[in-house]
Amino acid sequence: MAATIGSWRFIIFQSTAIVLWITGNVLVGRDAWDPYPFILLNLLLSFQAAYTAPAIMMSQNRQSEMDRKHAQNDYEINVKAELEIELLHEKIDIMKEQELLALTQAVRDLSAQVTALSKRA
Repeated sequence: MAATIGSWRFIIFQSTAIVLWITGNVLVGRDAWDPYPFILLNLLLSFQAAYTAPAIMMSQNRQSEMDRKHAQNDYEINVKAELEIELLHEKIDIMKEQELLALTQAVRDLSAQVTALSKRA
């Protein structure tokens, strides 16, 4: 309902209807069905406003509830992604540690070989 009432199509339709209503009543003169100051038109517009405002508020409430649900889903997805990233960091840290241990052992082995070769010479 809010999408219909908030559209240009509705505004143009309503504005045209009001202009025709006023023009028709002014052209007829004293025998008009709603002579100036257009009390019936005012009553109709007040009636429309009285029902339109709560309908728009209900629509906004539904939309805000949907927005809250989307935000909660986004939050849960972000938390899960953060946990996955932390897990990947841990795996990379373990791999670096293993590589560092292997490199340290290779340096020890090379140092031992250099020492052994220098003793032979």
